[in-house]
Amino acid sequence: MQPVLTVPTVAAANLRRSSMLAAIIGGAALLATSLLGHPLMGVFVLVGLALGAANTLAVQRSVLKFAASEAKDKKRRFTMGVLGRLGVITLAALACVLITRPDGLGSIVGLALFQLVMLGGATVPLIKELRQS
Repeated sequence: MQPVLTVPTVAAANLRRSSMLAAIIGGAALLATSLLGHPLMGVFVLVGLALGAANTLAVQRSVLKFAASEAKDKKRRFTMGVLGRLGVITLAALACVLITRPDGLGSIVGLALFQLVMLGGATVPLIKELRQS
């Protein structure tokens, strides 16, 4: 009987915290862009943040599948899955940009913001742990 692989608690908690913070940032962006006369840009920031969160969740699940797989070509499958997912997310963000200029740029901004939030969420506990040791 093989052990059941799960996402580490720290990674799941980081995604949860980052998603909550991203929702707050997205709400603030929607409010700010609405006040500036571009409410659609705020909506696209929210879309970008959601794409970033969905990508991170998919990465966590993909890593679990990779670790549990005993297939010979698991590295290739993993790599193709990563490239495919990044391609779809990139195309979705670019479609937003091209279809609704200039407001669609909010999707790119949302993706970048989510990555910054995730990095910050992963860095803060690490710094705390280093200070304690």
